[in-house]
Amino acid sequence: MKLSVVIPVYNEAATIAELISRVHAVDIPKQIIVVDDGSTDGTRDVLEGLKGRYENMRVILQPRNRGKGAALRLGFQHATGDYVLVQDADLEYDPAEYPVLLRPLIEGKADVVYGSRFLTTKQHRVLFFWHSVGNRLLTLISNMFTNLNLTDMETGFKVFRREVIQSIKLEQNRFGFEPEVTVKIARMKLRIYEVGISYYGRTYEEGKKINWKDGVKALWCILKYSIKTPRSTYQPAPQTSPEDATGDLLDSV
Repeated sequence: MKLSVVIPVYNEAATIAELISRVHAVDIPKQIIVVDDGSTDGTRDVLEGLKGRYENMRVILQPRNRGKGAALRLGFQHATGDYVLVQDADLEYDPAEYPVLLRPLIEGKADVVYGSRFLTTKQHRVLFFWHSVGNRLLTLISNMFTNLNLTDMETGFKVFRREVIQSIKLEQNRFGFEPEVTVKIARMKLRIYEVGISYYGRTYEEGKKINWKDGVKALWCILKYSIKTPRSTYQPAPQTSPEDATGDLLDSV
């Protein structure tokens, strides 16, 4: 079993080295794909400094900032593992919990697993009340349109069978990735599981980027993709060659 960890990065110079160290330390065979989305704060210098330290890591440099969704699309194209996991670069989600996320997949029960910040008794940093309300409201509306019973649609900790995520045509460039992919996997009649995770949220002073405008866009994405996405039974799509992907690839970083 091999895991591909896709890490979208934008201006995370303070956390990216520690995050990659934690990901590498997880005792699972893995491929680490870092997609730098046009960072301007020295993140690329940090990644350059890690050259040669991690043989299983590849870095893709986007020529300009396009957003988390765009970075993930590019990273997914380069994934070769049995499972593909989305890992934010800001240390809010703990790589040590990969085995918890992977268990339903390895046991053959699931095609997709969401790590829920609300379906858990694990430790959480206490932060923004209205963010919590917004997340739960968006999850509720998403569930109404998808007929799922998720507790945390907006979680940044998701893992997919590789052939599943590579078969989905994704469009959203920013944080609309979360509602878009949720609607589309619901329409594919996949086996979706949730597991409880810990969460170490950060403040805007510490670098948090999502805001209320992204919440409005998420609502729009739920409505848009619920209307335009047909129901289907999952069928693997032809694989895209990594050489066809955009961005500059540093093989040894």
